[in-house]
Amino acid sequence: MDLASNYEIDRTAQFILNGHFTRVALQFPDELLRDSTRVVRALRDELDDIEIGLFVMADTTFGSCCVDEVGASHVGADCVVHYGHTCLSQTSTLPAFFVFGKAAISVSDCVKSLADCLSTSEEPVLVLYGLEYSHAINHVKEAMEKELSSLRQSKSDLVLYFVDVMCTVMNPSTVDDHPESSGCTGANGTSSNCKRTGSSLDGNKYCIGGLTWDLPDGCKMEDCLIFWIGTENPAFTNILLTYNGSEIVRFDPKENSLAKDFLHHKRVLKRRYYLVEKAKDANIIGILVGTLGVAGYLHMIKQMKDLIAKAGKKSYTLVMGRPNPAKLANFPECNVFIYVSCAQTALLDSKEFLAPVITPFEATLAFSRGSQWTGAYMLEFRNLVASSQEDDSDTEEARFSFLQGGYVEDHDNESKEKPVEDGERSISLVEATQRALQLQDSNPHYIVKGTARSGAEFFNKRSYHGLEMHSEKSVPQPFVIGRTGKASGYQNEKENREIL
Repeated sequence: MDLASNYEIDRTAQFILNGHFTRVALQFPDELLRDSTRVVRALRDELDDIEIGLFVMADTTFGSCCVDEVGASHVGADCVVHYGHTCLSQTSTLPAFFVFGKAAISVSDCVKSLADCLSTSEEPVLVLYGLEYSHAINHVKEAMEKELSSLRQSKSDLVLYFVDVMCTVMNPSTVDDHPESSGCTGANGTSSNCKRTGSSLDGNKYCIGGLTWDLPDGCKMEDCLIFWIGTENPAFTNILLTYNGSEIVRFDPKENSLAKDFLHHKRVLKRRYYLVEKAKDANIIGILVGTLGVAGYLHMIKQMKDLIAKAGKKSYTLVMGRPNPAKLANFPECNVFIYVSCAQTALLDSKEFLAPVITPFEATLAFSRGSQWTGAYMLEFRNLVASSQEDDSDTEEARFSFLQGGYVEDHDNESKEKPVEDGERSISLVEATQRALQLQDSNPHYIVKGTARSGAEFFNKRSYHGLEMHSEKSVPQPFVIGRTGKASGYQNEKENREIL
C-alpha cells in the first residue's frame, strides 16, 4: 500500500487548507515515526504553501492513543493530525484530524468466518472492528450481501448489524462542565453529537471507542453476539469488559483465525472486583492525572475529590506522566490510587505496585454508600455523571467490605446523630488521616516513626530523603569505584608521573 493512500495525504491537506491552519502538529506513535519525514515531504508537496508550518511530535506524555494537546501547544499549533491507533477521546482545546491507517486484511477470510458465526448463532450478530480496519468494512459488507442470500435459504432469521466510525474530524469540546458533549465530524462533513459510552443512550444508541451504532427496540447488547475484527489490543479489552454479558468472538486479520476463549479477560474482571473491595478499606487516596487533553478530565478529578471527601477520606492529586511502581513508591502513605485516563489506558496491571490502581468507575463503587457491583463495567470516565448529593439518613446502607469482614463506617456513631458542619467534617478528615498514618507507622514495611498529619509531614519523618546535604557547603561523598579526575589525566596518573 503506497504512502499517499495509507496516510491519506490528499484528505489531510484538504483539512488543513479548509481550516486555514498555519501551524500543524503531526502526532505519530513510535511504530510509525520511521515514515514521518516522508509524510511531511508528501504533505509539503500537496499543500504547496511554505507559510504552513508542519511539526512532528513523537514521545507523548501519556498514551499515544489520545491527542497530545500539551505537546502541540509547545509549538503553538492550531490543530493536530493524529496518526495510527486512537481512542477518539474528545479534545478540549484543539481541532484534530484522525488518520487511522489501513491495516492489511483478507476480506474473503473475514467474510467466511463471519458467515460461519451467522449460520451457527441463534442471536443477532453485531460486527465491531478496530479503526485501522475501517477502510475494508465496505468491502466486507458487499461480500456479506452475497453470502446472506445463500445463508437465508437454510436459515431465514439471520440478523446482522455493522457499526459506523464516529468521526474522522473532531472539534474541541466548548463546555468542560458538560463532558458528554462532543464535536465530531465525519468525512462527509456531517456532525455526530454522541456521548461516549458503553451503554444505551437516547433509546438504543451506543458509542464506544470511536464506534457508534443503533439497535432496534427490544434488542439489547446482551442479546447480540459481538464479532470483533482486529487484534487483541486495549480497544478490544474495552469491548470485552464493557459488554461482558455478551458472547464475543474475534477474527484476527494477522493470523486469519477466529478466537472465542477469553478466560484471561474474565480473570481480569474478577481481579478488578477484588480491587474494589480492597479500596473500601483505604483511608488516603491518590488521584493520578493520566491525561491533560481529554475533555472533562478536570470535571472528573473534581468529582473524585468530592466523592472521597464525602466518604470521610483524604485525597492527593498527582501529575507524573505514565505511572510506574518506582514513581508511586514515593507516596507510601496512599492506600490506593485512582487513575483518571482515557478508556484504553485506564487499566493498569498494578500487581507490582505497592498500592492498587483503580479506575474512576471502580472508585465510585468503592466509596459510594450503598453501591453494589451488578456486573456492569465502564472504562470511559466521561460516562460517570456526577451523582446527586448522598443522603446521610440512617436508612442508607453501610459499605460492606469482604476484605475487612464487616461493614465499613465512614464516621463515628456520634456524627450520625446530628448534622455535620463544615468545620466538624474537616476535623473528622484530619482525625481519619491521622489514624491512618498511625496505623502505617506500626507497619513493619514502613520506616516512619511517630504520628504524621499530612503527606508533607509523613515525608519529613522518613529515615531516608534521597541525597541528603550534610551542610550548606558540603555535598555527599560518593563511593568511588575506578578512576577519578579528567580523562586527559586521571588523579592516579598524575601521582605516578610525580613518582617517576
